[in-house]
Amino acid sequence: MSQIEKLFVALANAFPVWVAVGAGLALWRPETALWFQPNWIPFFLGVIMLSMGLTLDFPDFLRVLQIPRRLLLGVGLQYLIMPVLGFLIARGFELPVDYAIGLALVASCPGGTASNVVCFIARTNVALSVSLTACSTLLAVVATPLLTAGLVAALSRDFSGGPVDVDTVGLLINTFKIVIVPVTAGVLLNHYFHRWIERVNSYTPLLAVLAIVFIVDFILAAKRDEILATGGSLALAVLSLHVFGFALGYGISRALKFPEGDARTVSVEVGMQNSGLATELARSNFPGFASATVPGALSALTHCILGSVVAGLCRIYPSDEPDSSRRAP
Repeated sequence: MSQIEKLFVALANAFPVWVAVGAGLALWRPETALWFQPNWIPFFLGVIMLSMGLTLDFPDFLRVLQIPRRLLLGVGLQYLIMPVLGFLIARGFELPVDYAIGLALVASCPGGTASNVVCFIARTNVALSVSLTACSTLLAVVATPLLTAGLVAALSRDFSGGPVDVDTVGLLINTFKIVIVPVTAGVLLNHYFHRWIERVNSYTPLLAVLAIVFIVDFILAAKRDEILATGGSLALAVLSLHVFGFALGYGISRALKFPEGDARTVSVEVGMQNSGLATELARSNFPGFASATVPGALSALTHCILGSVVAGLCRIYPSDEPDSSRRAP
């Protein structure tokens, strides 16, 4: 690996720093992030998904058949426990309809590419992390729209304005375009042009990180006054969702006798959602609820910071199984 490649990898691994610094700057000086245009979000999300696809090949998906128990647990927590937590937290904090929709979307989305970076830094089972992210992302085309529609329908019963109509088909189509198309393109490129893709794979993670930062910073800057006016209720709700996600992912994995390294991996996968996808789905499918994008932006900031803390703890207290990060799932 050349010095330039090492530099790009190091910059990508520092993604929590970029997210935190960018978010702080966007809230302090919104004009630094308002150059970004909202109609660019799908393109930048495509860059993130394509970057993940370029790291995968068809054998990665065959690994799913070799780890059914761990995979089912990770995906089950992703699409069962997290949506339930999202519902309970939205009800418990009595969030306004816009924020409840945004939180429901965050809770119903698949794991994000940032989780793979955190697992790499934390020296957990990276192969398992990639498999879980890939599987939950592929399932997202059906799971995310259906779960979001169910959660919003359940939550809207408490809203004074009456039930909220959810375009489930529209959500499904948008999720397919944003997730499946670029990931599939990346997998095909990596499979058929692997030697060429190997030359750029050291650079693409940084592009994905920058794309996440730009999206998060724009949403935070655009909604700055509203975020500051809400006080701590929304931030605490988002924080609770991710903290419980990390905790349940780890606790249930250990209760089922998973190895320490794999339990830590599942914890990161469950605790870190694809908040960029949630933000775009809120923007494009709930135009009448403009603030539904805010929970996704706060979620991206929150889970990146929590992920960096978890990665640091994992490095300070390494697993008793030193080969866990290298073991095939």
